[in-house]
Amino acid sequence: MPAPLPPRQLAFALAHHTSFAREDFLEGPSNRAALAMVERWPDWPDRLLAVIGPEGSGKSHLAAIWAEAAGARFLAARALGEANLLRALSTGALVIENVAAEAVDERAMFHLINLAREQGAYMLMTAAAAPSGWVLKVADLASRLRALPVVEVGPPDDALLRAVLVKLFADRQLAVDESLLTYLLKRIDRSFAAARAAVERLDREALRLRRPVTRALAAEMLRGAPS
Repeated sequence: MPAPLPPRQLAFALAHHTSFAREDFLEGPSNRAALAMVERWPDWPDRLLAVIGPEGSGKSHLAAIWAEAAGARFLAARALGEANLLRALSTGALVIENVAAEAVDERAMFHLINLAREQGAYMLMTAAAAPSGWVLKVADLASRLRALPVVEVGPPDDALLRAVLVKLFADRQLAVDESLLTYLLKRIDRSFAAARAAVERLDREALRLRRPVTRALAAEMLRGAPS
């Protein structure tokens, strides 16, 4: 009779703390301009600013750095409505996250911008793409958004992506060697989101198989990727 297979450990999805403190922000060529603009506050070219970039690029971290300095409230774009405009601006500074043409009440956003101007409030918006390219029904809103200063967070270079991988592993209390980092850098997409997904999957597989997080495990996980 064949030998019984060893029991497989269940991998539980445990919460991992992500720090949005300034000292934990990893700076590189792709985000240096955005960080500099955030830290220039209140010396902005306008009281409103849009920070754009792909998912997982660090926009929320930049927003948190600014919110800490400015005492800003946070509001998801989908939660914006005309009934909560005054409350949204109650501290004189507001972060609106994940703004997009299909994810915002256009009339509420139009009135919010006007109200912010009237009150001299500051607003920082995060979005995947520049507002100038959005297709909007409210023409006056489109005009106001096109006039906003925009700062972009681009894809990370190798040095920054490596630093992000090290931090993501460290956040999970995982010590890894250079061979694993080099292997991952050659095979994952050039994005923070891809780095986060790879680290999460490696951690989960290591727990399930009761093995250390190594290059060999990554090779098994990413089998089929170009060598």
